[in-house]
Amino acid sequence: MAYETLFLIGRLIAGSYYVMSGANHFLQWNMLTGYAKSKNVPLAKWAVLFSGLLLLLGGVSILTGVYPQAGVACVAAFFLGVTFKMHNYWAMPKEEQPAQKINFMKNMALLGSALMWLAIETPWPFSLM
Repeated sequence: MAYETLFLIGRLIAGSYYVMSGANHFLQWNMLTGYAKSKNVPLAKWAVLFSGLLLLLGGVSILTGVYPQAGVACVAAFFLGVTFKMHNYWAMPKEEQPAQKINFMKNMALLGSALMWLAIETPWPFSLM
């Protein structure tokens, strides 16, 4: 029972993070679009909306346990699509590299943890489905 409770607590923390991050893409759409444009992201407005949608869908899926493998795929797609373009610290001016390297490494760690969730049998404990 302790495993299931700890897993649920972890799901609630991680899922909430992704939902809040996804919502931020819509609440801060103009600012994030400007940042995406500064990184030469094609169709920046649509890219921000799409990446926010990936985070929202992934977060809700993780929170509820409904179609968790699809939700994890959304989260993984977000990190694969964003990390190497937005946080390519190796191609940035020296003064920006430390902060961007932290963001890059954080995203890679979150991607790795998301991929580990694919090894957990479904349905997840305390899932709504």
